[in-house]
Amino acid sequence: MLRDYEQRHKRCEPLSESFNRNDCSYVVFTRPTNGLGNRMLSMSSAFLYALLTNRVLLVDFGPDMTHLFSEPVPNSTWLFPEDFRFGNRIYGSKVDDFGSLMKKKNNNYTDPVLVNISSSFLHVNLGYGYDDYDKLFYSNGVQDGLQKVAWLILKSDQYFVPYLFLMSGFRAKLDRMFPDKEAVFHHLGRYLFTPSDQAWGLIARFYDAYLEKADERIGLQIRVLDSKASPTALVLKQVLRCAQKEKLVSKKTSYHKAVLVASLSSEFYIELKDMFYEEVAVGFHQASREEVQRSNDGSHNMMAWVDIYLLSLCDVLVTSGWSTFGYVAQGLGGLRPWILQIPDTKYGGGDTLWGQACRRAVSMEPCFHFPPSYDDNKVGVRVDGSSTVVHCEDVGGGLKLVNL
Repeated sequence: MLRDYEQRHKRCEPLSESFNRNDCSYVVFTRPTNGLGNRMLSMSSAFLYALLTNRVLLVDFGPDMTHLFSEPVPNSTWLFPEDFRFGNRIYGSKVDDFGSLMKKKNNNYTDPVLVNISSSFLHVNLGYGYDDYDKLFYSNGVQDGLQKVAWLILKSDQYFVPYLFLMSGFRAKLDRMFPDKEAVFHHLGRYLFTPSDQAWGLIARFYDAYLEKADERIGLQIRVLDSKASPTALVLKQVLRCAQKEKLVSKKTSYHKAVLVASLSSEFYIELKDMFYEEVAVGFHQASREEVQRSNDGSHNMMAWVDIYLLSLCDVLVTSGWSTFGYVAQGLGGLRPWILQIPDTKYGGGDTLWGQACRRAVSMEPCFHFPPSYDDNKVGVRVDGSSTVVHCEDVGGGLKLVNL
């Protein structure tokens, strides 16, 4: 399917004869607003959808992302041209919106059908905050109607791949494509996201200097969404509880371990390095210290990509719950991580810790944070009996792929 896609992409790429004549069907991934992890997960979802529906994926990155990746299709481009004559159709307000169209037609939720689409361009919102009419995108009847639309303009910050596996129109093809359900993003991500020369230079220099000679490389990704609710000292205690319980890092060892700390804050790296400063066999390293997330900053996104890729090169990975940054690293590396339970004083417990410090992920697949809802959102429950789709460990209402 990838070889077929590459031929289709080369025939239909921007500025080709087929492109200029509008002979092909496309998914255009528009400029997102969230961080790099969300963007990469939603791009991979859009790519899989393009494979399933015989479309071509084009991306409109903006200046903050064009320098991160190499082109995935050899001798071709996936970049949406800035001077495209229909460029105003991509961001213009006159283009039909899928959710609004469904609401206008008053389709019911049990058997919706999309009919009588007059436009060749249709906006589709599958991002956080989308409503029930937007979610009708996941209906088989609607998908039949969407085949008539040449340009789907997609806005998403979600890894919606798990829901594609719940759609009967796609399931047989997906089962043939991915006999290992826990490696879907691993294959999609490693195909799409090869570091650019600039990114690879930064990755290689850091790896060669600090990680290459270690007997074991441990990636520690710490994402704190609210520093007041999750103070550094409390999060650090949780990190140490996890590391000690799972025997990831210990003192008095001759086994050389290199620990890569990936966090916006430098506090965790400094504290951990000071705690282990007498241990010559354990080294702590940090590639970037951005302090705050700046999603639309090109240099910030470059260092985020460097951190993600370095984490994927580790032997063991500890990630933070809900973190798409960690999802991408574990998927690219083929790693089933330990998920750190970030303590939150807003929900009780004061300055004490409770429960598990971390738990092992059931698969290396990312979590679809905000799918169309299910009645039973218990963690680990298979959403349709014998399905390979279960609820996530870190996001109770989320969905992820596992093997039967």
